[in-house]
Amino acid sequence: MALNVAVPPDLQWSDERREVTYVLTSITVRVLPDGTLAAKAYGGPEAGGRGGYTSFPVPDRPELADLVDRAAAEAARRWAARR
Repeated sequence: MALNVAVPPDLQWSDERREVTYVLTSITVRVLPDGTLAAKAYGGPEAGGRGGYTSFPVPDRPELADLVDRAAAEAARRWAARR
């Protein structure tokens, strides 16, 4: 199971891959078989245009961890309410 989380503008960050700077605007969160969460960030080139679908690690920042936790809790709530 996976969910995508939009990163609010004030929490977005930049990272570089192959001399291209990307602005990270979303996080994909996966629930692993042991129940833990794994998260990877995605975005587009800062200069515009299309970039490759390249994942980046999510920085160890409390506000990003909170964003991931709240999104996972909301997804679980919606899944449970789906009955």
